[in-house]
Amino acid sequence: MTRAVRTVLGDLDPAELGVCDAHDHLFLRSPLLPGQELDDPQAAAAELAAYRAAGGQAVVQWTPYGMGRRAAELVELSRRSGVHLVAATGLHQAVHYDRSALAELYDGLAALFVAELTTGIGGGSGPRAGMIKVAGGYHGLDDHARRVMAAAAEAHHATGAPIGVHHELGTGALDVLELLCGRLGVPPQRVVLGHLNRFPDLRVHREAAEAGAYLAFDGPSRANHATDWRLLDGIVALVESGHGDRLLLGGDTTTAAARSATGGGPGMPYLLDGLRPRLVRELGADQADLIFRTNPARAFATQWRACA
Repeated sequence: MTRAVRTVLGDLDPAELGVCDAHDHLFLRSPLLPGQELDDPQAAAAELAAYRAAGGQAVVQWTPYGMGRRAAELVELSRRSGVHLVAATGLHQAVHYDRSALAELYDGLAALFVAELTTGIGGGSGPRAGMIKVAGGYHGLDDHARRVMAAAAEAHHATGAPIGVHHELGTGALDVLELLCGRLGVPPQRVVLGHLNRFPDLRVHREAAEAGAYLAFDGPSRANHATDWRLLDGIVALVESGHGDRLLLGGDTTTAAARSATGGGPGMPYLLDGLRPRLVRELGADQADLIFRTNPARAFATQWRACA
C-alpha cells in the first residue's frame, strides 16, 4: 500500500499536497455561533481564491458530522479553486448538538466514521472524508469525549485515518494522548492536537511533541485568545528543542466575520501573507517550508485500509 492524503477529489500523493492550511473551516454551523454561520458557497469560493492567490494549495477542513459541512459543495470548490481540500468525519463537543440526536448516534459512531472515510459522506453520495475530528473539554474529558474518541480509535484501526483533536482553550493534550494512544492504541503520529497555542504551557507542548503527535497551532481568527502574540514564541521554543517536524499551522476561521474576502479578516490568506514572512525571518525559509509543506503531508497522509 502507498501512503496518500484523502481529498474530496480522491487520494493524493502527499508530495503533491503543497502549501497547506492544516486546520480551517469553509463551512460551519453551530448553535453556539448564531448569526455567524459559514454557509455561503460564494463566500467560501472567494476565501479560497484569496488563499490561492497568496500561495495556498491545500486546506484541511475540520468541520465534523452534523455541523453544516456541505461536503458536496467542497468537491466543486476544490475543482474551481485548484486547492486540495480534505473533509472530516467525527463529532465535536456535545454542546454543538441536540442531545436526543446524540443519544441515537452513540451506538453506531464507529461505523458512521468508517463509512464516511471509505464510502463517502452523506451515505456515499458525497466525497470521502480524509480525517476524524474529535474534541476534549476544558482541562479534562467528559463521557461524550471518551465515547467519541473510542469510536474514532476504532475507525482509525479499521481505516488508518488520522485523528484531529479540538482542545478547549488549548487544554487537556496529555489526557487526550493518554486515552487515544495509551489506552486505545492509536499511534501518536496519527494524532493532530489542535489549539495548543491557546494554552502556552511549553512543557506540555514539548511532552506532546516528544510523544510523536503533531501540534496544530491555529486561530489567528481568535483575537481574544492567546494566539498571534504568543504564537511565534511557542513555535520557536519547539523548534529549538528539536521538534520542528511536529508543527502545523492553521487559520481556524470559524465565523463569517473572520473571513478576509467577505468579512473583516484576517481569514485564510493571513497564514501566508502575515505569519509565514515572520516565520521565515525568525527561523528561516527551510523551517517555514517544513511547517507549511512537509509536516502536513506527513500528518494527513496514511496507508488507507480497505473495509468491507
